[in-house]
Amino acid sequence: MAIVINLDMELVKRKMTSRELASAIDLSETNLSLLKSGKVKGIRFSTLNAICEYLDCQPGDILEYQPD
Repeated sequence: MAIVINLDMELVKRKMTSRELASAIDLSETNLSLLKSGKVKGIRFSTLNAICEYLDCQPGDILEYQPD
């Protein structure tokens, strides 16, 4: 996969758990886990917006393109 999700790194930087983030942005822990593991085919802009707003980061901090 060419898009890598670095959400774990952002959570570690902020000493935050996935559970805290999921609760704060009103997303199920299961869906957040799937997103973190890269097992999703897409992400809604509203979800990305909520993550970035809560973590005070940019989409590029979470999503990274790595050529195959």
